[in-house]
Amino acid sequence: VGSITTSVDVRARIISNSLFNSPCWVDPYGFERPEDFDYVAYEEFFSRYLVILTRRAIKWSKLLKGNNGIQKSLKDMNRTFPDNVQFRKTADPCLQQTLYNVLVAYGHHNKTVGYCQGMNFIAGYLILITKNEEESFWLLDALIGRILPDYYSPAMMGLKTDQEVLGDLVRKKVPAVAELLDRHGVMWTLIVSRWFICLFIDILPVETVLRIWDCLFYEGSKIIFRVALALIKQHQAFILEATNLPDICDKFKQITRGTFVTECHTFMQKIFTEPGSLSMATVNKLRETCRAKLVAQGSTNNI
Repeated sequence: VGSITTSVDVRARIISNSLFNSPCWVDPYGFERPEDFDYVAYEEFFSRYLVILTRRAIKWSKLLKGNNGIQKSLKDMNRTFPDNVQFRKTADPCLQQTLYNVLVAYGHHNKTVGYCQGMNFIAGYLILITKNEEESFWLLDALIGRILPDYYSPAMMGLKTDQEVLGDLVRKKVPAVAELLDRHGVMWTLIVSRWFICLFIDILPVETVLRIWDCLFYEGSKIIFRVALALIKQHQAFILEATNLPDICDKFKQITRGTFVTECHTFMQKIFTEPGSLSMATVNKLRETCRAKLVAQGSTNNI
C-alpha cells in the first residue's frame, strides 16, 4: 500500500509541477511533445485528472495507520527558494526549519487543506517578512481560511472558480485578448494557475509582490483580479501578436517582466486605474455563476 501511495503522490506532484513550471511543449515527465499535440484535449483531461489523483492520494494515505501524511508531503522543503541564502542549510538560523514548523502546524490546524503545492512559497514569504513563526502561521491562516477560501483544498474549487472569473472579466474588459485565447482553444488554467496559486511569487519582483500582498490583506481577493487585468490590458497589443498556443504562453510569461512590474509604486497605481471599476459585489456574483458551472461540469465528469 505504501508504494502505491508514494506513486500517486509523486505523479500528482510531477503533473502539478509541470503545469506551474514547465514549458507548455514539454510533458509532465520531461519529454518534448509532438507538433500536432492536442493541447486543448490535454488541458481538459488534466483539469479533471489532477483532482482524481489528489482524491486517490488522500484515500490511500488514510489506510496507512501511524503515518503522518503532512510530514511526508513536506519532503520537497529543500526546493523552497533555493536561491535565497536564508533558506540554505548553511544559514544560521536556517529558515527551512521555521518553514517546516509553520506548514506542519497549519496542516494539523486545518486538516481539510493539510498541505498543498504552493503553500510553502507563501509561508516562506511570510516568514521572510515577519521573522516569526506564530505571526506567519496566523497570516497564512487568514489567507487560506478567509481571503482565498478553497484555493488549496483537495478539489481546489476556489482556485478553479477564480480562473473562470478572470476569463469572464477579460471578455468584458479586454475582449480582443479573450477572443484570441478562445480562437486558439487556450484555457485560463494553462495561463494563470501559477499567478493565482502562488500569489505572484516568482512571477513578479519581490517588492511588487509584497505591495500586492499589502492590498490583498487589506482589500481582499479582488486585488488578484486587478493585478491580472492590469498586466493583460497594459500589454494587450503585445499579446495580440501571438499566432499559436506556445506563442501565447510565451507572451504571458514576458508580460510579467520589465520596468512596468519592476517599478512597484507606479505599478500599484496602475492596478487601481487600468482595469476600471471592479467591486467585490461584481466579483462575488461572477464567482457564484462560475462555481455553479464548474459544479455542474464536475457532476457529469465525476468518477
